Amino acid sequence: MNKPKLLSSPKKSILLLENGEFYYGSGVGAYGTTIGEICFNTSITGYQEIMTDPSYKGQIITFTFPHIGITGVNRNDYESDKIFASGCIVNNPFSITSNFRSENSFDNWLKTHNKICITGIDTRELTQKIRDNGYFKVLISTNIEGKYCVKKLMSELEDHPSLESNDMATDISTKTIFEWSNGKKKKIDGNFSNLKKSKFIAVLDFGIKANILNLLELTGYQVIVFPVSYKSENIVKLKPCGIFLSNGPGDPKSTYYRNKSNLDFLFGKKIPIFGICLGHQILALAHNAITEKMHHGHRGANHPIKNLLNQNVEITVQNHGFVVSRTGIPDNIEITHKSLFDNTIAGLRIKNKPFFSVQYHPEASPGPRDSRYLFKQFRKEIDKYAKKN
Repeated sequence: MNKPKLLSSPKKSILLLENGEFYYGSGVGAYGTTIGEICFNTSITGYQEIMTDPSYKGQIITFTFPHIGITGVNRNDYESDKIFASGCIVNNPFSITSNFRSENSFDNWLKTHNKICITGIDTRELTQKIRDNGYFKVLISTNIEGKYCVKKLMSELEDHPSLESNDMATDISTKTIFEWSNGKKKKIDGNFSNLKKSKFIAVLDFGIKANILNLLELTGYQVIVFPVSYKSENIVKLKPCGIFLSNGPGDPKSTYYRNKSNLDFLFGKKIPIFGICLGHQILALAHNAITEKMHHGHRGANHPIKNLLNQNVEITVQNHGFVVSRTGIPDNIEITHKSLFDNTIAGLRIKNKPFFSVQYHPEASPGPRDSRYLFKQFRKEIDKYAKKN
């Protein structure tokens, strides 16, 4: 039997596409193989926040900006406690770190977290492939010899599961209950003795970003984070004044239907609810809307959104591959925001209930702050509720 042919790359790394095309590049970060659904992000900076955003679990990020690495990384810019992205693709070799806040280089940081990246790839060409063809899976492999059996790697790539119909959020949700205070977690679990009755926000963690928690804390209310699977009846018994539905990865339908009875109990109450990204999609699903996978998604720090209630335009940060469909919007949902790129739904509210949500990230850091008024809007709703209860 003939042995599989080994192809050799002097650059030590290979990028393999689902259609069989492959590119050679320079491996940075860790050695090994990683697989994920490819996407592109148009942000110029903020790569540390992007890589540590839990919503990127299962995805390999193509950075359209060619100079990645210039600001380094530091202990303050994490959006979670680890890198969730499966890997990244960059055009130029990593830039030399030049920033007074930098504590480590991007390359060393990737090695520390055992993450794989490839540079020397024409990311403009790759981004055009994504825009033309939509989502597809890719594989990055780096080894010392720079020799690869494409047939074997292709088999690995084909066997890798898709993000569609995949509930990732429940699996990465916090396993413990904790309070978020001064940028740190304070473990609570079953001990609620220090809970301020009717003075706290209950956060359902589908893969929450740290800066969302920071801004929720600025409302002046205690912020308590719960696993998605924690019994909603027990949360309601603690008398929260608001409920927050976080961002997260994977297919919103799979996450919602896996947790449907637990989530629907919350939606049956009149406690104010604010949802972002995946939380927005789940709020819509619970009120009989439909979600669908987008052609290639929205990811970047420069997306224009129109507020249909006041006609203002906001520049926003976005990261999503699923969207609430315009097909069959039920009468109990009012569309409040839309994307000016493609008219997709970017915000909604539930009529006759203090529930609202947006598809984008108003907490963006780094990024524009045009949409932070939404946290003030949430504060007003929970203030009203807290006075009555």
